[in-house]
Amino acid sequence: MTDFTKLSEEELLGLLKQDKLNAFREIYSRHWKKLYSDAYKRVKSRVLAEELVQEVFTNFWIKRNTLQIDTSVAGYLHSAISRSVIDQYRKDLVRSKYKEAFKIVHTEVDNSTEDEIMFKELSYTIEAQVNQLPDKCRSVYELSRKEHKSNKEIASLLSISEKTVENHLTNALRRLRHGLSHYLMLVVILLLK
Repeated sequence: MTDFTKLSEEELLGLLKQDKLNAFREIYSRHWKKLYSDAYKRVKSRVLAEELVQEVFTNFWIKRNTLQIDTSVAGYLHSAISRSVIDQYRKDLVRSKYKEAFKIVHTEVDNSTEDEIMFKELSYTIEAQVNQLPDKCRSVYELSRKEHKSNKEIASLLSISEKTVENHLTNALRRLRHGLSHYLMLVVILLLK
């Protein structure tokens, strides 16, 4: 049996391209803490830093067969986390601009009835999207977002690891973002009228 902890990064990459999960786990364990630290220093949010690192490793696994790493695995992953942080800043900037524009529109016109209807429709859509999540994923999401439980509390309640809780939350949020993307377009259209 191979001791993956003693393998070089080149050997691990070769095994990774052969779909060896243990090679991925070793790369993950070698680099997770550093990537998390880099992300946290920039975004100042534990949950967001974890989500960004999880996304980087998810993409790393998905692209394992087509990876073109010219430097080192550490260099590749560091660049990936830097790009993810920059993308997050861009998303936050866009959100804040939309919020400002939304505030301006609301101070100029009283659309309280229309807003209430839109809010109810959005709430219904979110609930429908949550109900479409796989059972375990939905349970984790509801415990986190509705009952405000910590990842540790959820892991204890459901008898799963905290990492599994994080994976379920990441998956749930990704699905919700995708499922609600048309609402962002609707807001943009309403703001441009």
